[in-house]
Amino acid sequence: MNTPQAGILQPLPPLARYQCFALQAPAAAGDGLRALRELADGEATVVGLGHSLVSALAGEIDGLHSFPALAGRGLELPATPAALWVWLRGDDRGELLHRARRIEDTLAPAFALDDTRDAFVHAGGRDLSGYEDGTENPTGDAALAAAIVAADGRPELAGSSFVAVQRWAHDFARLAGMSAEEQDLAIGRRRLDNQEIDDAPASAHVKRTAQESFTPEAFVLRRSMPWADGTRAGLMFVAFGASLDAFEAQLRRMVGIDDGIVDALFRFTRPESGAYFWCPAMTNGRLDLSPLGL
Repeated sequence: MNTPQAGILQPLPPLARYQCFALQAPAAAGDGLRALRELADGEATVVGLGHSLVSALAGEIDGLHSFPALAGRGLELPATPAALWVWLRGDDRGELLHRARRIEDTLAPAFALDDTRDAFVHAGGRDLSGYEDGTENPTGDAALAAAIVAADGRPELAGSSFVAVQRWAHDFARLAGMSAEEQDLAIGRRRLDNQEIDDAPASAHVKRTAQESFTPEAFVLRRSMPWADGTRAGLMFVAFGASLDAFEAQLRRMVGIDDGIVDALFRFTRPESGAYFWCPAMTNGRLDLSPLGL
């Protein structure tokens, strides 16, 4: 019986490392994934496959496609596809480093490391802006339904998941230039007590992304973590879904495609990357790559 990669549904780890790989030798891609299958337990090491990799393997995953390069008023959101995404979860930065090195060595020469980011939990689950992240996250059975493909829908993909990954970089100087009230109204919640502001403007992030306000409802399971690299920092936005539709609906509304109202979040932060991946299910403790013929 297939089960989800456990790390998707578990609470955030204290520390994490994200790796993105480019496909360097397509003929060796299958061998690289078979080798990775021996290292990835789905709990401490979560794996996602990009559209280009699936295509290179002459496979097709229903619902997986490239990240859209969306644009709104004064906004252009980047699409930065990758062949393979690995989310390393743990509590020891040194152990994460060595595990990442083993994975990089194992995947060569089929895959080449393209980007690495370290992440961490801040202030009990807050973004570096100081606001709590993922307040409206579904829990329990609702989280399972939002994040994991059900057997009665697409049995060949049962237990798998889709994930949207964006690296957001914060402009802390611009954030500091906003008054406390302006910051709260941009988010739509009070930083002090995390209470939603009923009369927040339509541009408030909470109102732009209210999951129950879409038709159909657009619930995702957020597993985002702050990142920092030298003097730059922000949020690694990670949203798992039974499909990519819910995330994409939220993103389109954030940039104002449907009604021209741009999310106030863009006043102090912008995404620098954007990619979609398919996260295989687990069977007998290993990644189930059978939908790709592996």
